Amino acid sequence: MQIGPYRLKNNLVLAPMAGVTDRPYRQLCRNLGAGLAVSEMVSSNALLRNSVKTRRRIDHQGESEPRSVQIAGADPVLMAEAACFNVEHGAQIIDINMGCPAKKVCNVMAGSALLRDEERVRRILDAVVAAVDVPVTLKIRTGWDPAHRNAVSVAHIAEQAGIQALSVHGRTRACGYRGEAEHETVRTIKETVSIPVIANGDIRTPEQALAVLEYTGADAVMIGRAAQGRPWIFREILHYLAKGEHMPEPSLEEICEIMINHLQNLYTFYGEYTGVRVARKHIAWYSKGQVSGNLFRNRINTADTASEQLAMVHAWFRQREEGREIAA
Repeated sequence: MQIGPYRLKNNLVLAPMAGVTDRPYRQLCRNLGAGLAVSEMVSSNALLRNSVKTRRRIDHQGESEPRSVQIAGADPVLMAEAACFNVEHGAQIIDINMGCPAKKVCNVMAGSALLRDEERVRRILDAVVAAVDVPVTLKIRTGWDPAHRNAVSVAHIAEQAGIQALSVHGRTRACGYRGEAEHETVRTIKETVSIPVIANGDIRTPEQALAVLEYTGADAVMIGRAAQGRPWIFREILHYLAKGEHMPEPSLEEICEIMINHLQNLYTFYGEYTGVRVARKHIAWYSKGQVSGNLFRNRINTADTASEQLAMVHAWFRQREEGREIAA
């Protein structure tokens, strides 16, 4: 798939997820097969640019190219300024967030709330595209609520504005993450615009990825929650799309190695204190559904240092390899 001058190595994209797709996680997913990884959203509020969170989110040291940074906001001028700010700090693709359903985002008329105002959508897209000389992409939902699905109309606005790829989550803002995502809207969009279209929502398995690609004709699929605790899902999907068969599950030894490397990168990126606390949610995702997973998660949350956390992870994997459960 092509986005501006960038030819992606495949058609699998890691979705932007607040509090999740930091630089260590993006790079991990890229190493495990994702063709593109989109950053956490960066606010267009200029007052936040010197905050610790923003400084981390514009840190792209050692990150694979192309680097895609998502921006969020509701004012065309501020969004254009935010796009320029992020390009100056290493963004090679600017992604505009019009898909986030979170109340705190929608309450300030950003994220998917913008879908209720197509004229504002047009002004934001025109302003951002005109402000930067890098490709601009857009992420949307199918509409504000099931009675107002206007994603097809927004897709045409996006194409006219010069947006170079469009990601569509198959739910409305009102749906949140409830129910099943629908991809009929993505199929209709793909039939009516010429820009690349990326299908997103409830793609959890290689079979689902193939089915969505075939049904919608989309150029790529975007994986979000299904990659939490299972970042190797990208290589599994790639293998299935290429060979029509499942690749072997990663061994306990490999999962341990992936997890430990991920944790160490978090400690380096955030510093030990914050890194240990950010790591807790990732450890919870890695251990979800595993033998003694609940007990392990309860215990790991008591670790306050990197050495304690790593020791607990190593011990848990040893117990799993020996077929033992954690004693209550």
